[in-house]
Amino acid sequence: MKKQENVILKIYKYFLPTAWKRYKIYFIVRFLRLVIMTVMPFVNIMIMPLIVDEMLTTRSAEKIFKYVVFILASEFVLNLLNGILGNVLERYTVKFENYYKTLLSARIMELDFQLTEDKKALDQMELAKNGMTWYSGGLNGIVEPLFNMASALFTVIGVVIIVATQAPILILITTAILVLSGLINNKLNQIEQKQYAELSKTNRVFGYLGWELTDFRYGKDIRMYGAKDMMVDKWNHFTDIMIGNWKTLADKQLPLNLLMTATDIIRDFGTYFYLGLLAITGKITIGVATQMFTAAGTFYGSMRNLVWNFQELNKRANYANEYVKFMDYPAAIRKGDKHVAPGPHTFEFKDVSFTYPGADVEVLRNINLTLTPGEHLSVVGLNGAGKTTLVKLLCRLYDPTKGVILMDGVDIKEYDYEEYMTVFAPVFQDFKLFAFTMKENILMEKSEDETEDVTTVLERVGLAEKLSTLSNGADTVVYKHFDKDGIEPSGGEQQKLAIARALYKNAPVVILDEPTAALDPMAEYDIYRQFDTLVHEKTAIYISHRLSSCQFCDKIAVFSEKELKEYGTHAELVNKPDGVYAKMFAAQAQYYVV
Repeated sequence: MKKQENVILKIYKYFLPTAWKRYKIYFIVRFLRLVIMTVMPFVNIMIMPLIVDEMLTTRSAEKIFKYVVFILASEFVLNLLNGILGNVLERYTVKFENYYKTLLSARIMELDFQLTEDKKALDQMELAKNGMTWYSGGLNGIVEPLFNMASALFTVIGVVIIVATQAPILILITTAILVLSGLINNKLNQIEQKQYAELSKTNRVFGYLGWELTDFRYGKDIRMYGAKDMMVDKWNHFTDIMIGNWKTLADKQLPLNLLMTATDIIRDFGTYFYLGLLAITGKITIGVATQMFTAAGTFYGSMRNLVWNFQELNKRANYANEYVKFMDYPAAIRKGDKHVAPGPHTFEFKDVSFTYPGADVEVLRNINLTLTPGEHLSVVGLNGAGKTTLVKLLCRLYDPTKGVILMDGVDIKEYDYEEYMTVFAPVFQDFKLFAFTMKENILMEKSEDETEDVTTVLERVGLAEKLSTLSNGADTVVYKHFDKDGIEPSGGEQQKLAIARALYKNAPVVILDEPTAALDPMAEYDIYRQFDTLVHEKTAIYISHRLSSCQFCDKIAVFSEKELKEYGTHAELVNKPDGVYAKMFAAQAQYYVV
């Protein structure tokens, strides 16, 4: 129990301060509704016995009419107010849902990159998404039980005062049944939470198949390779698993649900028998018996709500705690606080080795390499040689397993992480454009007056002719996801947009990590030549398994078998007998004769 209470306390400490600060009106409305919900049952409890006794004694039509009108008017007003407040709460429920979903999205985007490839972190992310939405009901879902408990508690106190004076044994009967139903409900919640953990294991795959693969960008491959049946079979397979999970939950809970129904029957029998006996023996009037019937039902319902809402709060708090766990997910890399000086920088790899988390085989081994300000370095090697990993380490998407990377003689771990990120403007092989305007894809978080006009940058990368055909110019939306007038840029145009984004960032170091791998060698050569002209004063790294960029670079780093095999100028390496670079150049030279 202590652990459960701590989870509840932890959840409220995490969510309530920010929720109160952001939407105070929500809690005010919640309090008003609590008052109404507490008052509502007492209208019938207090007035109905007066009506019954009046009907059995003086039979005053005027009094009976007044009592009935009072009940109807009170219930109308209270239900009307309750409905209005309920609608207000629904609106704030959506606001809270969007607010915490936004925070979750921001957390996902700022998560250390290596965690985006970590199964444990991805599973926790899935638990967080579901835990703060339909499992817990979001903030409203974890606050509602607390107010319901308060309302039920006030109602119970009022009813106990009324019942204790007329039929005290009724409280004992109801309490005994409540203890039993509470134990049953607790067992139901335990079964549900255990099954939820099983459900989350397959839910991410289920979601991927159900949503990601419906993206039309997969359309060509699915059609050309006849993958539809395989996709449908996988969907059906994981659908069966999900249905099986829900069936297992229902099967486990069925006997307990039947037992819960049995306890209700026992309670009703005990209540009616006891109150009937009191009425027959003349210890209470028929009106009071009616009042006790109503009060007993209210007492039982309120006590049950009190217990049920506490158990529900505990369950929902545990679900919402998955959100908190993800938001507080430990960093994968250490962040420093040293400021990054403006201007060019020198980078040095010293005995750097790296193994991906969860893997056993090194992908880089004992790398020693220096990159001086303004130097253009070509990193070449066959696929799988470790070229991209080198850049990931330099950009601190990962940290070395062994060795150290220095910037201006200081371990890069010592620098402020966000400031360090501003040093680089990479264009990765798997770069992504967004379904925003061309301008937004280039600006990202920058304002247009920080460097130069976006149109100028687009023209510099060779998109002037394309811009002239667009009525909205740089404000044209990329892709047709949300705009029928959007464009579907060709592969080359996408690469130029990605390069424009890198240029606009105006960072000291620019990186091209095989973004042209899908192009033929000559087209790749032209892009590299143009890009080299655009960034001639900056430090630049060109990564490829082809040699398009080598003629523009000061130095060439040749990777093979996870190691830096050769390092030098083109002239030095091309004439090295039996050298890796010499062999690669001889094999590819036919493509680069210009």
